[in-house]
Amino acid sequence: MEESKGTPESDFSIECFQNYSAPEVFVQGLAGIVDQQDVESMIRAQKQMLQRFEKTNEMLTNCNALSASRLKTVVPEFKKHIHLLADMKKDLDYIFKKVRVIKTKLNTQYPEAFAEAVRSSFAEECEEDVKTKHESSMSNRRSLHIKSEVAAESIDSTRRASK
Repeated sequence: MEESKGTPESDFSIECFQNYSAPEVFVQGLAGIVDQQDVESMIRAQKQMLQRFEKTNEMLTNCNALSASRLKTVVPEFKKHIHLLADMKKDLDYIFKKVRVIKTKLNTQYPEAFAEAVRSSFAEECEEDVKTKHESSMSNRRSLHIKSEVAAESIDSTRRASK
């Protein structure tokens, strides 16, 4: 027994830990090492975090409930819109089908006049495209011109201020 006086086992009698499991003995050993104030501050911090998490959870639950109630009110409207769009698509498909049938009949009955009408229609579309592109480029030029005037005025004012 005198040989074990310098070892850690000499501080604790093996017989006193025989009633405890290994994890319990380990925890008891750690409890003696850790400062009690540090443990208390960790517990306080954990309680504060728990309170924050509970508040956040409550807020998210409320948000979820609000979203669910709004979804209930919006779903019927969306269904109406979907039905309306489907009906519109059917109507447009029917209209385009009729237009194709009419074009086919016109092409078979009056091929020369139909070809001329197609050419003139295509020419009008091209003119409209060119006109639209020209107008958009002019509006872009105007905005660039306005921006450059504003920039020039600010440069002039800074020059005057520095003199």
